[in-house]
Amino acid sequence: MAWIYLGIATVFEIAFALGTNATRGFTRLWPSVFTLLAAAGGVFTLSLALRTLDVGVGYTIWTGIGSVGTVLLGALLYKERITPPKLASFAAIITGVVLLNAAPGPPPGGALGRLHESRARLGDPARIPCPP
Repeated sequence: MAWIYLGIATVFEIAFALGTNATRGFTRLWPSVFTLLAAAGGVFTLSLALRTLDVGVGYTIWTGIGSVGTVLLGALLYKERITPPKLASFAAIITGVVLLNAAPGPPPGGALGRLHESRARLGDPARIPCPP
């Protein structure tokens, strides 16, 4: 489910980036509202994905795929040029995403499981706040 949340977060990230261009410096109401909602949706769904995924992996994939999608859709919607350096950057980002996916996953329990284990080792779980 974490990967589905991350995919949704990536769509929001691309919408946020493209919407920011349409706001003209947040001087246009409806594009500004759309952009702010897309940003909030992206951060919210990313947080859901990070319940299971490591933050380094999840955030890197979110921003990487969001960057590639923004450049590609920016070329279609805003007639921005895709240059050879941009293509090389795409290849580097895609390679990074593939390598991150091939890396070993988090231990059972994910990030929250590790936090709970850390609290238990300290002996007094009340000293460190932990989300439910």
